[in-house]
Amino acid sequence: MLSKIMQDAINEQINQEMYSSYLYLAMATHFINQNLPGFANWMNVQSREEWSHAMKFYSYIFDRGGNVALKAIAQPPTKFKSPLDVFKQVLEHEQKITKLINKLYDLSIKEKDYPSQVMLQWFINEQVEEEKNDTEIINQLEMVGDSPAMLMMMDRRLAERK
Repeated sequence: MLSKIMQDAINEQINQEMYSSYLYLAMATHFINQNLPGFANWMNVQSREEWSHAMKFYSYIFDRGGNVALKAIAQPPTKFKSPLDVFKQVLEHEQKITKLINKLYDLSIKEKDYPSQVMLQWFINEQVEEEKNDTEIINQLEMVGDSPAMLMMMDRRLAERK
């Protein structure tokens, strides 16, 4: 059985993951409006991935005999600057999510909730990958600079993400 404190914390994480999905969908919308379909594709894939993370937590609560309490999802920003600025925001957001996952893991240790520790290990590893991918794209965007031709090449590459 999941403790009430752990259940509440995981419910909050569900909300954070859904917000992440919503944020990346807003960023995809921005890129569609900027005629950067590859960047939009990358964000759409990321949005679906974050939604799947929320659903992992959702199912986990039920698997442990708990109750899910869904909260309103905050409205994400709708105005963004350059692709580089967007990806810097993505990295900053993922770093925030990493801190939240680590905090959940700390709570699972405090609660002596060994099944949650095992489940959260997957998310800890996932966050390492998320931050690595974002950092690589930021580094590439910094190399591209203001070159429209290079930005279009990057857009084509990001369109390949499935």
